[in-house]
Amino acid sequence: MSHAILDLVQQVMTSPWLYAALFGLALLDGFFPIVPAETSVITAAVFAASGETNLALVIVAAALGAFAGDHISYLIGNRSAGRLREKKAFVWARDTLAERGGLVLVVARYIPGGRTATTLTMGAVRHPLRSFTFFDAIAASSWAVYSGLIGFFGGMAFENDPIKGLLLGLGIAVSITGLVELVRWLRKRRAIQASPERLPADTSV
Repeated sequence: MSHAILDLVQQVMTSPWLYAALFGLALLDGFFPIVPAETSVITAAVFAASGETNLALVIVAAALGAFAGDHISYLIGNRSAGRLREKKAFVWARDTLAERGGLVLVVARYIPGGRTATTLTMGAVRHPLRSFTFFDAIAASSWAVYSGLIGFFGGMAFENDPIKGLLLGLGIAVSITGLVELVRWLRKRRAIQASPERLPADTSV
């Protein structure tokens, strides 16, 4: 069974349409976040370790797709501002954007669901397109390099067993995402505990 799966994956990896598919998946992931873009990039990069794919092309295709998809999400937010204002994710992204500016777009790229909420919000609040494009170029490029290198080094570690390399790459990606979420949760909890509303009332006369 595992050999059949490996053969199927290898056929996909050697397809001349691979890079176009990576571009398309990364584009769709910009406004339809259930598309497995990151998994696809990591998988293609795993096979780059054995020379079956080109790591540079994998990264470029993913970065360009993510960049284009984020701009589509920005435009959707721009046209749908009224319907987004009360959404919980929108409120989070709006408040974070007000606090950190365009840099939040780079950070949100690594937060599950945060990227789409942020790009939609930046469009909805009419964040300057030039600033959005600048920060999104950094976000999309860093994400593509990050995903590509995770897959590549996973493939290098198990060059003769790409399935194990893929599992290692995905495991590293999930672990990093979990660590980011844990840090966010701890910081949020600390901020709540330190908020004035939680301080004891002054009972002095």
